[in-house]
Amino acid sequence: MSHQEFIETLIAQQSLRENDLSKVTKIREQMQETGLPLLLVRLGLCSEKDVATALATVTGLPVLAADDYPGAPVLPEQISLRFLKEFHVVGIAADKDKIIVAVMDPENVFVLQSLRLICDLEIELKIGVLSDIDKAIEAQYDEGKSQMDQITENLDANESLDDIEHLKDLASEAPVIRMVNLIFQRALESKASDIHFEPFEDVLIIRLRIDGVLQKIEGPPASSTAAVISRIKLMATLNIAERRLPQDGRIKIQMQGKEIDLRVSTTPTMYGESVVIRLLDKENIVFNFASLGFEQANEDLFIEVLSKPHGIILITGPTGSGKSTTLYTALSQLNTPEKKIITVEDPVEYQLQGVNQIQAKPKIGLTFSSALRSIVRQDPDVIMIGEMRDLETAKIAVQSALTGHVVLSTLHTNDAAGALARLLDMGLDDYLLTSTVNGILAQRLVRKLCMHCRQPYQPPAEVVQEKGLSRFSKNGELKLYQAVGCKECGGIGYSGRLAIIEFLVMNDSIRKMVMEHKESGLIQEEAVRGGMLSIYQDGLAKAVKGLTTLDEVLRVATDV
Repeated sequence: MSHQEFIETLIAQQSLRENDLSKVTKIREQMQETGLPLLLVRLGLCSEKDVATALATVTGLPVLAADDYPGAPVLPEQISLRFLKEFHVVGIAADKDKIIVAVMDPENVFVLQSLRLICDLEIELKIGVLSDIDKAIEAQYDEGKSQMDQITENLDANESLDDIEHLKDLASEAPVIRMVNLIFQRALESKASDIHFEPFEDVLIIRLRIDGVLQKIEGPPASSTAAVISRIKLMATLNIAERRLPQDGRIKIQMQGKEIDLRVSTTPTMYGESVVIRLLDKENIVFNFASLGFEQANEDLFIEVLSKPHGIILITGPTGSGKSTTLYTALSQLNTPEKKIITVEDPVEYQLQGVNQIQAKPKIGLTFSSALRSIVRQDPDVIMIGEMRDLETAKIAVQSALTGHVVLSTLHTNDAAGALARLLDMGLDDYLLTSTVNGILAQRLVRKLCMHCRQPYQPPAEVVQEKGLSRFSKNGELKLYQAVGCKECGGIGYSGRLAIIEFLVMNDSIRKMVMEHKESGLIQEEAVRGGMLSIYQDGLAKAVKGLTTLDEVLRVATDV
């Protein structure tokens, strides 16, 4: 295998960007002892799986799955554990004629020759994913010690944490850096959206939010809490001496071949600072209504309302319900050379080519409302406001809509009709509201069933009747599905999330009810009578289609 062929394969499978090649060449000159595949992974330019796939394509060797590794050692005792860890080698199977070995880099001649010399048998190579090999070495040789345990052994827990300079030095030491990087790596592998660092008296709890549900993972010892938190604050360029006030920052890292934006928030608690990190994977986000979970009818209706020359469209839902992603998808739909789009956001989550995005900075007086005043003098066609937080912002948004602009924004309400009541409660005049709002989209996120292991079942007749499932069945056949769990989904039974939505389009009857200040529940009922599927009903329809489970729908939505 030539290095050129390996690199060309990585570029062809879109695992490596051509503009990263000069960086690799420069670093390889200084680190000649490190093999190219390992170097690409360590630099974060390629993911472990992409490197393994490219090596398999070039060499013709098979790639092992995570459960192909035995729990007991296979290689002779003469082979040192240090050698296995340094070159990422582990035994798979052996007989009297040959030994099957998993390697990260099959072209490392030194490893192959060393194994042949010590074993005096034929060596058959197979390609392993780096983390799978390292986990197998841990399981076979380290008496159940995990990577976190091994890193912790090298950390001096009896350090004084009062001196800030000393704390900086501790946070910059290799064990702490490796701890934090390992947590980031596990979060990325799990496709987590958030990482929670929660310090308590005798433990530092690390939890990942995966598909909307928090899951606890192995964390470092409580004695390393200050060092770990300080490391994160240093990366986010926050003030590590300030532990009494909340702080916000950002980290940009390259890991597994992706550029990841991390939004960092710290807040003081009883036993130290709690840190929550939001992971924004720019390369994996797809701004497409169908992939978000929009049914065709809802997508067509939403695009129709979005295409109107002026007016307000609101996206509502609780925190973490995918409002921002829907907003960005709507902006992508509107983003053409003929339209000028300006946004005011706090924070700017994803950067869109051709869209003028403003980061709100309340500390210096750049609030949503103050930014909006200047925006309208910038001759925009479309304005996006991150959130309608106060009456002043709402009034300027309404004024913008009245003067021929399309305005997109979000609100925190439980349903679509509740947004109308919220704006009235803010103090917005009813006649302005009815003449500017074109539509309100409310949404929640449910976990998608893993298509490899979902299992159909016949729901009991009383459940069908109680939930009104018959209306969503075709040809009288009705099946629901349950989560099972397999290798593809990591034993969870779910993989990814999709939106369940309701889209309230303003019409004369709803405008009349708003003018009469009717309760939001009555407005919601009128919208459903007019053909709107509620969030709950949209969820039931997706459960019957086998996209999610009934339990998931009931977890995030109720029939009201």
